[in-house]
Amino acid sequence: MTAGPFTPQLEDLSPTLPVFPLTGVLLLPRGLLPLNIFEPRYIAMVDDALASDRLIGMIQPSDPECRARAPEIYPLGCAGRITCFEETDDGRYLITLTGVCRFRVAEELRTIRGYRRIHADWSGFPDDLSESPDQPVLDRDRLSRALSAFFQRHGISANWDAIAQTPDERLITSLSMICPFAPPEKQALLEVPTLPERAELLLSLIEMAVLDNVSEPARH
Repeated sequence: MTAGPFTPQLEDLSPTLPVFPLTGVLLLPRGLLPLNIFEPRYIAMVDDALASDRLIGMIQPSDPECRARAPEIYPLGCAGRITCFEETDDGRYLITLTGVCRFRVAEELRTIRGYRRIHADWSGFPDDLSESPDQPVLDRDRLSRALSAFFQRHGISANWDAIAQTPDERLITSLSMICPFAPPEKQALLEVPTLPERAELLLSLIEMAVLDNVSEPARH
């Protein structure tokens, strides 16, 4: 997905950002993340985002097992812009976020209407706002071998023709977001600085998951 007429520039990004802590959920620049919003505080967050710049920061709690109402969060997340919005008859919002840019948490601010906000530092991620040149960064043969075994293990069906025709950045982003990796692995995919590094990490995670499955002892 290339930048559109509504995509903000780096200088347009507000230093104040509402955040949605969600374990195991990854958003990357230009990725599409559907969300089902039902808690009152997050309904309020969406209302306020729609009334301003439509940006929401997705970030993971640093302890996946923590059940606190305001868990500690990782220092790095990714902001998405609300690009699709629907109301339901039972009082929920169905939204889609399109990833815009990663951010670092400079400080946490006081809550408003129950949801959390941060002071976001965008300065380290100017390249997030533009799609990478369409140049090969994926070993497609290696990916096909590993992904076939990985999908089989997890019971995932795939359109291999579509995968073959998808540009590298879009495919790396989609697979990083949808593959059922552990929360720390999702965070590692978010934090790698460059697309080639993310491609290598993605391939390594898929291959390790397949090898772990093969090495599991048989159970009777």
